[in-house]
Amino acid sequence: MAKPKKKPRPKAETPKGFRDYFGAEVTRRSEMLDRIGQVYHRYGFDALDSSAVETVEALGKFLPDVDRPNEGVFAWQEDSGEDKPGDWLALRYDLTAPLARVYAQHRNDLPTPYRRYAMGPVWRNEKPGPGRFRQFYQCDADTVGAPSVAADAEICAMLADCLEEVGIARGDYVVRVNNRKVLNGVLEVMGLEDGPERDAVLRTIDKFDKVGEAGVRELLGKGRLDASGAYIDGVGLNPAQAEPVIAFLTSKGADAGSTLENLRAAVGGSDLGLEGVAELSEIADLLGAQGYGPDRIEIDPSVVRGLGYYTGPVYEAELTFEILDEKGRKRQFGSVAGGGRYDDLVKRFTGQAVPATGVSIGVDRLLAALSAKGHVGGEAPGPVVVTVMDRARMADYQAMVGELRRAGIRAEVYLGNPKNFGNQLKYADKRGSPVAIIEGGDEYASGMVQIKDLILGAQIAENATLEEWKERPSQFEVPRADLVAKVREILDLHS
Repeated sequence: MAKPKKKPRPKAETPKGFRDYFGAEVTRRSEMLDRIGQVYHRYGFDALDSSAVETVEALGKFLPDVDRPNEGVFAWQEDSGEDKPGDWLALRYDLTAPLARVYAQHRNDLPTPYRRYAMGPVWRNEKPGPGRFRQFYQCDADTVGAPSVAADAEICAMLADCLEEVGIARGDYVVRVNNRKVLNGVLEVMGLEDGPERDAVLRTIDKFDKVGEAGVRELLGKGRLDASGAYIDGVGLNPAQAEPVIAFLTSKGADAGSTLENLRAAVGGSDLGLEGVAELSEIADLLGAQGYGPDRIEIDPSVVRGLGYYTGPVYEAELTFEILDEKGRKRQFGSVAGGGRYDDLVKRFTGQAVPATGVSIGVDRLLAALSAKGHVGGEAPGPVVVTVMDRARMADYQAMVGELRRAGIRAEVYLGNPKNFGNQLKYADKRGSPVAIIEGGDEYASGMVQIKDLILGAQIAENATLEEWKERPSQFEVPRADLVAKVREILDLHS
């Protein structure tokens, strides 16, 4: 009789496009979310934690360049093998589409306007790449039920405050504002209705920041060679047909007034386009009244935003400082947040138009930016480690760690095999512990405790001569009653 084949062990690896986060990374993200949440709360927004799973029908067709709702998301069908299969469900791909469902479902119990913020992971079933993962965090704030563009201006101001709150210096960012009504007015002047040609023009406009005016002209016309030498087919417009798009994209002037005037010329006689320009003018006035000038927030016609549900003002936060890419080339860091007005999203559920506007901050992108600027990074200090010299006296060691914790000091007792004391110190080093506590039988009998400054010890071992090492001891014997005070003194020295 043949032996049954052993079942292969599962591979211990994350799925493609996902990653694990450890220690300091999780802590830094939590701290950032807390700071952003404080700004949102200060502006009067309430927290909402909605379901991570929605029906595919509720999420809708709003991912960029996706035709079917279950493409681009992680979806499955309930009871798919049964005679009567259930709903298609999906992990949320952003935090905005779920908000529309929440508001439509609970609108009778919610205030109007409803101001909420939400933070959490979202999932996109897209091709992963360098720094691009299928699960990532977003941090959103939205106002539902406010038709005035004062709500859009407030979101822009709040976005600027969030960036500064987490450590992005003024001058290292700009919040850029545009209006989809202006763009739609330009397309109206061109005679482009909904269809493939209009979609192709929109995709070309979205490449303006990468290929510039000349590149857009080529892509609106016959096409162009990209950096790799491949030929990209163009939309096929003649120069006269393409001119309104070029006028729109290049309408940014020396100040808001000249930009708005150029936009009025670009939309021609389109009532929709002129309405969008008027809204931009009002937003600029409202921001100016609050002290947010063009050094922080500016009108910029090149902002388009990819998602299909935007209906009015759109905005994007861009970091303007340079970093080095993986090949050592200088480039600007780019966008870390974006949003806009989406007055038709709730209407899908209720049949009635409900004005809404909001912003989403890419937390992982923002953390990467702060790391590139040197504001975060390195390992966070680990806990103080109380070593175990006598297993029978575990209660004494737990008493020590309890005192440290009550004093607000992060601490732990070594819970591995205490037989080899050297391994305990190696453990403390691996944890990045700043201090180790040692109390053997002699110290216990005399009412003393040894406190080892591991940070100073490492510095001395790396740089000092033998004489300097003797003059700068890194281990101190203090009365047991002074344990907390001495540990705090050492931690303050290294903070």
